[in-house]
Amino acid sequence: MAANIALVDDDRNILTSVSIAMQAEGFITRVYTDSEAALHAILENPPDLAIFDIKMPKMDGLELLRRVREKSNLPVIFLTSKDEELDEALGLAMGADDYIKKPFSQRLLIARVKSILRRTDFIKSLEDGQDDGSAEPIIRGELEMDPARHLVRWKGENVTLTVTEFMILETLAHRPGVVKSRNQLMDAAYQDDVYVDDRTIDSHIKRLRRKFREVDSDFDAIDTLYGAGYRYTE
Repeated sequence: MAANIALVDDDRNILTSVSIAMQAEGFITRVYTDSEAALHAILENPPDLAIFDIKMPKMDGLELLRRVREKSNLPVIFLTSKDEELDEALGLAMGADDYIKKPFSQRLLIARVKSILRRTDFIKSLEDGQDDGSAEPIIRGELEMDPARHLVRWKGENVTLTVTEFMILETLAHRPGVVKSRNQLMDAAYQDDVYVDDRTIDSHIKRLRRKFREVDSDFDAIDTLYGAGYRYTE
């Protein structure tokens, strides 16, 4: 079944060009120039993935993401301008799965969309019981991860993660004490040759720490080794 993509941008030219490119790849697109209308439609009938522009009138992309995150872990990609580095970091911290700078290549955007959908489909297949036994639960100290159900617990408390965050944490927790470089975490989270900026991984790590500290203010199981990468410690 073709994936359903929601596109939200107040620029009709961008909406049209992205929609045509997506449809050429077999996706079904729903386009919105009004973010408030998009919010209602997305919550009422969730797509498989959404692409939000950040700078929009009435409700910008950051607020739209915040409102969506109150109800859903829908995968979201941000479109940002060159001068919006602060907004990029904030968007990832709020739970966006990825971002792409304008002007952008349609091929790059489609590659990112396919990458995220592959990860989402993998999680769904595990939830439907279609795993081959390789996705066994992971228990590392106070951390419990169940890939087959996309569940994470810390000290018995549920921690809600996006697909990207889950894949990064799973990679770190799989081998406690082993340092994983940013490139290794990119490969684990994106699983293809799509270019991802180092800051994207850093922002996801910050978001992971923040989510765990909402459950346990003393959480310190993810170490930063400057110049080397990150590791999980039990």
